[in-house]
Parts: sequence; structure tokens; C-alpha cells
Amino acid sequence: MKVSTIVPAAGLGLRLKSNIAKPLALINDESIIIHTLRKLENHPLINEIILVFNSKDISEVKELIKEKEIKKVKEVIEGGLTRRESVKNGLRCLGDTDLVLIHDGARPFIEEKIITNVINSALKYGAAVVGIPLKSTIKRIKSINNLEVDCTLRRDEIWEIQTPQVFRKDLISRAYDSIDETEAPDDSFLVERLGARVVLIEGSSINIKITTPEDLLLAQAIAGLKK
Repeated sequence: MKVSTIVPAAGLGLRLKSNIAKPLALINDESIIIHTLRKLENHPLINEIILVFNSKDISEVKELIKEKEIKKVKEVIEGGLTRRESVKNGLRCLGDTDLVLIHDGARPFIEEKIITNVINSALKYGAAVVGIPLKSTIKRIKSINNLEVDCTLRRDEIWEIQTPQVFRKDLISRAYDSIDETEAPDDSFLVERLGARVVLIEGSSINIKITTPEDLLLAQAIAGLKK
């Protein structure tokens, strides 16, 4: 079995309010993207990594990867205007492989056992994603312009989806080839549109995606506790 990984990290992270691209922001003296790549690099089932980055900082991140000796990165390529376009660029770079693992570059705390579980589930079912059950009560509103409560949703039927998401290569390639210009909320959404089965694997509450300054503070606290 060969597992190829695509890491979309081309966003500039404007909501982080940083003067550098979000993946290059530091968590305890190491950039977010290196934290993430190390987790993937060290996993025994992952064979290669395609990193999708913003064009302005590609040279810098290539030097960083070389300096930190991240050896499984096969290519660093330029991303698109959206995450969907970036992932599609990554898919074009893949050769022969069995499974494609897609993991956000801004999720540096993914755990080895979760990666193993989602890979094994994708091998069995064709498509598997990581998520966690919701703890909070969720209400649906009438509309984006009408904040009146429409109903309260059943919490036990709703999960918050994370990455990694893993798919058979032929399945995720077909899903991306079939899309229109609509932005996909995640990769599995496109696979669901084909009518394919997608299974959930329970993740972790510390597998956060760093988006805002508050997320970065939380990430520094998590990294400190792990250390």
C-alpha cells in the first residue's frame, strides 16, 4: 500500500493578523508548517508529501524543509485562489498511489494513532474522515438575515469535521474532476456528491486548525503542555 499526502497550506492567513503567512507563524520557536510536516514525516504508513504553498513564500519554505530535514516532501507547488484549487493542483502531481491523505497545513497536533486509524478505514471503505462529536447545543436560524431560531438540532447526530481525510486515489480524483465552480466545504463533500460511502473516525479536540490570534495562543499552550 502506498499513501501519498497533500498538505494545502497556500492561504495567507489574514484572520491571523500576522505580518507573515500563517504557515510560517511560530509555535514555540518552530513554524506551524514544520510542526505539521513532522507529524506526517514520522508516520510509518505515509510514503510521500506534496506541499501546496503560496507563491511568494515557496523559496523560503523549501529552505526551511531542507534545514529541518523533512525528507518525505516530494514537491512544493504553488496553490490556487481557493483551497479546492490548491488540492486539485496537488492531485495533478501524484503518480501511482493507492490512497490520498489530505491534511490541513494549519493543524499541527494530529496524532499518530488517528492517522493510522483513518488510513486503515479508507483502505477498507474507500473514504474516511476525522471528526469529533459536538459538545455544544446547536440551533438553526431562519436565514442569514433573520437570526430567529428555526429549530434545535440533535447534537448526537452532528460531528465537527477535521483532517486528515483519506480516499482511494481513483475516488478523490473522480470527485475533483466532476466538480463545478462551487467551493467545497471539505474534500469529503465532493466524494459524497458522487454517492460514495464516507465513514467517520473519531479525532481529538486538540487537533485544532489555527485561524485566529486566539487559536495561535491556544496552540502555544498545547505545545507547551505536550513538551
